[in-house]
Formats: sequence, structure tokens, C-alpha cells
Amino acid sequence: MTTINYGTTYEGKITDQNNESYFVQVNGITFELDKTEIQDDLINDDLVTGFVYENKEHKNIITTKLPEVQIGMYGKGTVVDVRRDLGVFVDIGLPDKDIVVSLDDLPLDKYEWPKKDDVLMVKIINDNKQRMWAKPADIDLIDQLVRTAPENDKNRFIEGQIIANRLSGSFVLTDDFYLGFIHPSESIGTLRVGQRIKGRTIGTSHYRYNISMKPFAYEEISDDAQMIMTVLEHSQDKKIPYTDKSTPEDIMEYFGISKGSFKKALGNLLKNRYIKQENGFTVLIKEEPKKED
Repeated sequence: MTTINYGTTYEGKITDQNNESYFVQVNGITFELDKTEIQDDLINDDLVTGFVYENKEHKNIITTKLPEVQIGMYGKGTVVDVRRDLGVFVDIGLPDKDIVVSLDDLPLDKYEWPKKDDVLMVKIINDNKQRMWAKPADIDLIDQLVRTAPENDKNRFIEGQIIANRLSGSFVLTDDFYLGFIHPSESIGTLRVGQRIKGRTIGTSHYRYNISMKPFAYEEISDDAQMIMTVLEHSQDKKIPYTDKSTPEDIMEYFGISKGSFKKALGNLLKNRYIKQENGFTVLIKEEPKKED
């Protein structure tokens, strides 16, 4: 019975070599080590330390290029393939081996499964046949390892990966190693585990960021409002002699839209404090408009 746990690091002794490989014994089992990994020439009885695994051709391999992901060590794996009957395959940095995340460890709803090029936080486990599997990180564990989000830190833009979906919302591991939470009302579409997202902080709770993927209100203005903004930004003194009191004919002649559309666009901009109206002019407010919390 094997005394080796694939997916971890061992020290072994060189017992033989050919033109391409060194042969390294670890606990009585022989592993191949690619010579291109070693700069210096090694001889029999030299010791090397490496990560051991069985490659896709069922050969025992030891590599000195240690992957971040190991047994008991979480790291990032990139999804390279999706098998609906099995799970998803992730690349953890091994040249000739991808590791499977079992469908048992993925959401029941396959729309929430990772897609190719998504990134998962995983560790390696072995089953009773010494086959390596990738196990997604548990939320409770990550919650203990991440940094504490500063209080009242709002409107900071973040990027990260979805690590879990719940009925209450989705959890995000940010690039700077904070844990975030996206309520369904603040998400855009169905979110996948492993999906990379961009968002902004809208507050903190339980030492985590609350995150919104939705744009600020002033970023949601209509095409007509965007046109009015462009005209204002290029006009002298940042104002124009048109308001909601202007005639339909003047509005149509200058903007090419109906007065109804013009008033709706103005209302949008006024509500978000992007403009004001005074003395028969619509005026661009130069300070930053109020943002949604």
C-alpha cells in the first residue's frame, strides 16, 4: 500500500537518470523529474524536494516547481474545461495534469457553475484510491483568513472572484484579500462561482464589504441626457439657453428631439444633481454629482 500522498511536497533521493529525466525515490516509490527544471547536474544519492503527483498518463511525477495549490494549502486554479457529468477541470500550474472539482462540490444550478477561464480558490484532497481532486474553499474558512474591511469605506472600486452563492446573495474574494457580499438587488444577472466581477463598496457589515455591481445613478442617464451633457460640457460658461420652459420647436431645432424627451432627460439630470436651471439657462454643476449609497 502506498505511503505517498499525491498533491504534497516530499524530499527524495536520485537513484538513476537518462537524457530527459532524473529518477527520484520517495518512500520506496520512484518518480520522474524533468531535467529541464534543474540548472545544475545531479548525481545518484543527491536529494531533491518536489511536489508529487500522477500525471494524465498515469506516470509518477515529481516537480520542483511547486504549485500554490496543495493538500492543506489553498490557491487559485483556472478553469480549463467543464464536464456536466463530472465537474470542472482546473489548471493549478502542473504542465501535464489538470485537477477536477467534483460536481458534488459545485452548485446544484448549473447556470452558477464556473466557465472556462474563471478562477476558483481550491485545495487538493485525495480519495481512498489516491486520486487527486480539487476542493473549493469553504466560506467559513476564508472568513477567518481574510482582512477586516475598514468601517465606512464606501465607493471604493474593487475586483475579485465569486467564491460562493447563497439564497441571500453571493460572496466575493477581492484581489486585495477582503471578503465581500453582493445582495441580489445589487448584482447584475446570475453570478457564477469563479466569475470575475467588478463592483464598488457600499458599506461594511460583519467585517466584510457590502458590494454593488450596479453603476452610480449618474452613470445610468439616458442617451438623450448624455447628449445634453455633451452639449453643456462643450458650451461657453457650461450653460445653454434651453430649459423645460423652452418651446417644442426650439428644442426640436437645436437638439433634434421632442420636448417630452427633452424634459425627461432634464429630469434625470436634475434628480441626480448633474445640472440646475436658473435665469432661463440650464447650467452644468461643476462639482461631482451626488452618488448613491
